[in-house]
Amino acid sequence: MPKINRAIISLSDKAGVVAFASELHKMGVEILSTGGTAKTLREANIPVIDVSDYTGSPEVLDGRLKTLHPKIHGGLLGMRSNSKHQQEMSANGILPIDMVVVNLYPFEATISKEDCPFDHAVENIDIGGPTMLRAAAKNWQDVAVVTDPGDYPLVIEEMKKSGGNVSRETCFKFAQKVFATTSRYDAAICNYLNSAAWENEPKAHALDFPATYSLTYNKVQELRYGENPHQKAAFYKCPHLPKDVACITNGRQLHGKELSYNNIMDGDAAIELAREFASDMAVVIIKHANPCGVAISNENLIADVARHGGASGKLGEKDLADTFMKARDCDPVSAFGGIVALTQPLDAATARAIGETFFEVIIAPSFEADALEILKAKKNLRLVEIGALESVGNKKLHGLRKVAGGLLVQDEDHLTTHVKDSKVVTKRKPTDEELSA
Repeated sequence: MPKINRAIISLSDKAGVVAFASELHKMGVEILSTGGTAKTLREANIPVIDVSDYTGSPEVLDGRLKTLHPKIHGGLLGMRSNSKHQQEMSANGILPIDMVVVNLYPFEATISKEDCPFDHAVENIDIGGPTMLRAAAKNWQDVAVVTDPGDYPLVIEEMKKSGGNVSRETCFKFAQKVFATTSRYDAAICNYLNSAAWENEPKAHALDFPATYSLTYNKVQELRYGENPHQKAAFYKCPHLPKDVACITNGRQLHGKELSYNNIMDGDAAIELAREFASDMAVVIIKHANPCGVAISNENLIADVARHGGASGKLGEKDLADTFMKARDCDPVSAFGGIVALTQPLDAATARAIGETFFEVIIAPSFEADALEILKAKKNLRLVEIGALESVGNKKLHGLRKVAGGLLVQDEDHLTTHVKDSKVVTKRKPTDEELSA
């Protein structure tokens, strides 16, 4: 296990670093740092050596080049148990660096902002950070590499208990975390450049479907079991999913025990079907990924039908509770134990109507206070708020489907059609009521 005598700290996210570095300093650790991190530590009266002073090479190219130097990477990659490495380090004035504390330029957060300029995104591609992380992680038996601020307390605790050492087990766990981090980071850059190039370069440079399709997801939670009780399962989230996309992954659970694998599957199916009626008052009921009831109350649709030679009467009152009951009555037997998704905020009248039948999950853009009070009385009912179910618009999302040993990828289908654009090709034309439905 490495004894920590010298550490390099260079951070974009500086949360917790002052307290962490202060503890390192108390234990006699020499701290090397760069730019804004060095400034933050000095302001907290923590002694720090600038990397440029340590290497004898100034920061150049607007800070693009800071840590790419043999005295840094030799100090990280040199194996303490290899006598040849030690001789070469000594001959070249390279001192061992026992800990790297680095997190990366916020590339994913940068590109998630609306109208992010292409050049700004590219400038947020970290070079020195991933290089230090990978070098330290490769030499994990001699170097502790910390990329997650949440791990600072563990490091300090181990060092205090062991006289300044970090355990072999912890170093290996940190190395695993590093390569997961850099893999995700590189995949985000690759996917961004493939999908964003067309906005800034000739269309020929765009790659809707690149030669290599990279997928990286962060674990949200381990689930109690999978589709069946004998299967293990976990739920993962795309790290650059826009926060304003109404979906089960972005959903906020307001009540009930944690969602199961099947709840998430069925909830996703319910939301995606409801999304097709985002501009309507609609209710969808799903059971085992199949719709067992769908109903809408849309006065605009009926008016459009009437204008184009359709019905003159109303399909039904524009009332959410009434719409729910229409959906439930499509197949009330199958609806039992299902998932309900609504396109409108859930009110108290609809909550009372829903309460007459057992459901697993209710999903809505939002829940009125009275509706929440009614539904929270049901201990086993899960309530999930997802925000406005508007169209995903120009958000470039892909639909993925697993096949054995492979993956099918396509643009998600958000095409909407209108009754006025319909063309009747059968001998019998639909009645006004049929057309409205």
